[in-house]
Amino acid sequence: MTNDVKEIFSTGGGNSTGRPGGEAAPANPANSPAPATAAPAPAALAAKVRTLAPSMTRSMQRVAEAVAADPAGCAALTVTGLAELTGTSEATVVRTARLLGYPGYRDLRLALAGLAAQQQSGRAPSVTADIAVDDPLADVVAKLAHDEQQTLADTAAGLDTVQLGAAVTALATARRTDIYGVGASGLVAQDLAQKLLRIGLIAHAHSDPHLAVTNAVQLRSGDVAIAITHSGSTGDVIEPLRVAFDHGATTVAITGRPDGPVSQYADHILTTSTARESDLRPAAMSSRTSQLLVVDCLFTGVTQRTYETAAPALSASYEALAHRHSPRTR
Repeated sequence: MTNDVKEIFSTGGGNSTGRPGGEAAPANPANSPAPATAAPAPAALAAKVRTLAPSMTRSMQRVAEAVAADPAGCAALTVTGLAELTGTSEATVVRTARLLGYPGYRDLRLALAGLAAQQQSGRAPSVTADIAVDDPLADVVAKLAHDEQQTLADTAAGLDTVQLGAAVTALATARRTDIYGVGASGLVAQDLAQKLLRIGLIAHAHSDPHLAVTNAVQLRSGDVAIAITHSGSTGDVIEPLRVAFDHGATTVAITGRPDGPVSQYADHILTTSTARESDLRPAAMSSRTSQLLVVDCLFTGVTQRTYETAAPALSASYEALAHRHSPRTR
């Protein structure tokens, strides 16, 4: 096939939302004509498939599931062969490769070959079975530990360090940071706000959507707004992020669905991964694990950038609480 049907991507692009003064909104990763960063390493391919497959079209899911199930076999196929295997079209195969972060199908084949080599060497983790109602607690512990480890590994493999670095820079120099999250994501928002406060930065976590919006209107250029939403479509989180975006703040989305609506108003997108959801392991559990890893990466990066002021602030906070951790004397 010639040129991987170039016209497929010539019409892709960002959303129509723009900042005041004509500044363009960031492009939606799912529709972008070219990936913004380098193609994922082979180790990140399986994580990308697990993260993005639920938001793909059914035909693209078939392609993604095929490459994840048999990387060695698919690596040996041409784009036409993979299209025939999955009952899709060459255009769908190329779109899937692009959505997974590869410039073209040739790059995806190289990643599949690398992933197959890892699996053959025994380095690739296996997928555990779902937790059953009658599982002994020892099995529950083992399965949860494995899934948590897989979630963290997937998140680390898929985390865009360029986007992370840009978010760290914005946070380190921000006049003020607002963080939006509801439910389990609200707990993660509180965790990030508390961490930033302990190194002397002004940060507020908002789980009430009304307060989030009324605070967002006060933001401006030089401020940062962070939305935490696993689904990427939580309206109570997207609305304040949109308001902050429209008022000129730098916006960040921590999400498991980088192609979701939240990306329309995010200058920087930090993608999280999740373990497989089951009746006894809802998405809120696994998404929180990956979100907390991203929060810790952000906090550590900001602390590095602001070490001269962050270190004394941390010491002061430890000293202020030291007496609460010492045995009381009568």
